[in-house]
This record gives sequence, structure tokens and C-alpha cells, in this order.
Amino acid sequence: MTPLRFIAARLLRNDAMLSSLSVPQGQLLDRLAERSVALVGNARALRDSRQGAAIDDHDLVVRINLAPMPAPESHGTRTDWLGLATRLPRAELARIKPGRILWMSHKRKRLDYRSAHSPGFYLHPLADHQALRAELGAPPSTGLMLIELLLRGDLSRLDLYGFDFFASKSLTGSRGADQVPHDFDAEAAWVAARLTADPRLHLHRLRLAG
Repeated sequence: MTPLRFIAARLLRNDAMLSSLSVPQGQLLDRLAERSVALVGNARALRDSRQGAAIDDHDLVVRINLAPMPAPESHGTRTDWLGLATRLPRAELARIKPGRILWMSHKRKRLDYRSAHSPGFYLHPLADHQALRAELGAPPSTGLMLIELLLRGDLSRLDLYGFDFFASKSLTGSRGADQVPHDFDAEAAWVAARLTADPRLHLHRLRLAG
């Protein structure tokens, strides 16, 4: 797709045209079969852990948005997939070096041409976002959308690192839970229910300062 057609598709909210750039969801999920997956959240408390080696030991490492990696000891080094809800500067993408970009946001106007034409690009369907939003009663975070998506695949194990549902805030900003549009209590309850129901899901709890 030419840059001009891409811009037109964004402006006109032509989701069918934008979706033509994406690998099918089924094809994406096929890549998870019998693999162990680490999903790395951006909680500040992860910085004080030593979970990096365990993260990198997974078959697939998925990170979120700016994907901070302050130290290999706490965060590991690999990024196989990167789930995005915001446009990243070229320098940040060069730092993260994702093998595949997953655009999770329903806000298509933020999607940039470079990401949409990257190898293996995936565009999360609007209907999936709307269904999860209805279930939570609030806009889902990128992290929760990724958990829900990954669990659809036939993976052997999904480990969550750096998820404390904003108890320690985020490494990528200073806002508190009351300053973001997500309901983290609802998201914590959603994950707790899945932990009980799905033995493939594991949450590595973080120690909070103080």
C-alpha cells in the first residue's frame, strides 16, 4: 500500500483496507503452538527483581509499548513481539528491535506507515477490543488485551512478569491509576479468574516497596 493510500485509509477509518496489511489472527496464533511465552509488563516494581534470565528463557518474549529494559537482570533482553497502542519513534524501535509488531489499539489514527508495513504485522480486530471493553466495563489496557489474545493460542505456558495492576505505577510515566482510562481492579479480577480456570497462565507477583 502506498503512503498516500495508507493515510487515506486512516483518515477515512477504512478498517478493511488497514486490515489487509495484517497477518490473519489464526496465523498469528498458530505461531504459539506448544511454546512457552513471557509477557512482560511495565510495572516499576519489576525493576527491583531478578527475573531477566527467566524471561529470556521462554520460547517467545512479548513486550508492551515503550518496553523499558533498564537492566538485563530484571527485564531480560529479547523482544520477539511488541504490542503497541502508541506510535514509537524510530530510535525506540531500534532500541527494542521487535521481531514482530502487534497493533492492539482501536485508535487507528495513531498507526504509522512503518509499523503497518513491518514483517509479520498484526492489527487487532476492533470487535475483539469492543468485546473485552464490554466485559470489563472500561477500556482494556494493552497488557490485558495481549493476555486475552495469547491465551487463545495453543501455547504451553504464559508467564506474566511486570504486572501489578498499577500498584507501583509504570516505568514509562508518572501517572497514577486514577489518571488513566483503565479499571485496574477489574483487570486484576479478570486475570485472577483466568489463573483459576487456565493452568497455562502464571502470574509472577512483585514485591512492592514499603
